[in-house]
Amino acid sequence: METENTSVGFALQGIKTEQFAILEENYSSKKEIGLGTGLQFRVDNQNKQIGTFLGFEFVQGKKVFLKIQVSCHFKIEETAWNSFVQEDKLVVPKGFLAHLAMITIGTTRGVLFAKTEGTPFSKYIIPTINVAEMIKEDASFEITAE
Repeated sequence: METENTSVGFALQGIKTEQFAILEENYSSKKEIGLGTGLQFRVDNQNKQIGTFLGFEFVQGKKVFLKIQVSCHFKIEETAWNSFVQEDKLVVPKGFLAHLAMITIGTTRGVLFAKTEGTPFSKYIIPTINVAEMIKEDASFEITAE
């Protein structure tokens, strides 16, 4: 699908910490650390919103010691939303999804810092992430009759 680079009007409607946990018993200052990432998009057809759910797990071995998932909910301007509709699907361009993901990554980074500030875990900061590598194609969502 060939798409033009057009402006999409939207507003951040809400932020929610979906999950947060520090599992100190799984942590050792001497072990190597890995980072797992999960990204999911959900749509609310009735309210013309896209939710971006982003999760991170800091792990040692196979054990998670720090976990966070944050969602950002974006209200899409009606004209832009309607431009995404194709038959019975909502097709959202990957570039726009990447933009929403970048906002959510920054938000998650801030939430993680605020929740770990003053603890030994505040040194674990979400690194910069190339979301273009995570979102390789436009996303298609079923439009359900409301």
